[in-house]
Amino acid sequence: MADGTLRRRLKTIPTFVGGLLVMLTAAPVLLPLIAVADAIRWVVGRHPWMGTRLYCFGLVYLSAETVGLVALGSVWLAAGCGRFRRPLLDWTFAIQQAWAGTLLAAVRGIFGIRIEVEGGNAVSPGPILLMVRHASIVDNLLPAALVSKRHGIRLRYVLKRELLSDPCLDVAGNRLPNYFVARGSNDTQSELAAIRKLADEMGPQDGVLIYPEGTRFTKAKQSRALEKLGKGDPGIFERAQQLRHVLPPRLGGPLALLNAADPADVVVLAHHGLEGFAQLRDIWAGGMVNATIRVEFWRITRTAVPTEHLDQISWLHDVWSQVDTWIDEHHRRDAPT
Repeated sequence: MADGTLRRRLKTIPTFVGGLLVMLTAAPVLLPLIAVADAIRWVVGRHPWMGTRLYCFGLVYLSAETVGLVALGSVWLAAGCGRFRRPLLDWTFAIQQAWAGTLLAAVRGIFGIRIEVEGGNAVSPGPILLMVRHASIVDNLLPAALVSKRHGIRLRYVLKRELLSDPCLDVAGNRLPNYFVARGSNDTQSELAAIRKLADEMGPQDGVLIYPEGTRFTKAKQSRALEKLGKGDPGIFERAQQLRHVLPPRLGGPLALLNAADPADVVVLAHHGLEGFAQLRDIWAGGMVNATIRVEFWRITRTAVPTEHLDQISWLHDVWSQVDTWIDEHHRRDAPT
């Protein structure tokens, strides 16, 4: 284990486990006080009981982290301290699925959300390149439930390196074939080569997941992206200006995967309704309580994807424009009348 990884885990693991112990110890005192505050907010302004919900979700999250770390350590020992790679990877994938499934079930139960899915048959068989819209911390959990669990596709994730601050993601994510991108790296070619390598040797039960936007959508991030694009190709800038609900796709990672040695069909995962979990103020305002999350998949065969660089750029913007239009249609349909 590298020194940097060891130092990071010596910080994050005690912090998460200690946080769980503090929350459990304080719950008999804090939860009644939080419930009183929630009741006052509901009486005064009919605001949902968010304090109680968030405390309960925090307990579930930290419990899932702690149990997950114990399980990950146990299977590492059972696999001969990591020497038996095949069972170690299989067990780690199963733990990853249980961890994500637990958190998604907690989100659904605590916040009362419903998930409606269309086009699920487009997911399998693999190999696939799964492109996911990014609007919330919760959409990180959707692929595990809707792709891996339902269709048996073992996804390899392209994730930002900042997520290594979550110890379960750190341990399981580095053990499985994923890649944590160092955004702003000076060695772009090495980063892209590592992303491209994820698509090697994929079979009917494999896929690579990437968020083409690179980060969650906000109006502020959209403005910064447009400001940067305004200094480049006028055609791309004009197309990016027309997007209403998504950020313009970043080109590096998606194009690297499209040009991997082993071709794969593209599956798009669009969703609407998770915007209430985009930022803390949205969560506190109750934007996710009793929400309906609509998800749709569609598949694009590899033969329908251009092979020329400029054509691929135009194609990627076409796909993301289609996602934006889909979101806008659902936004208008679900808006209060």
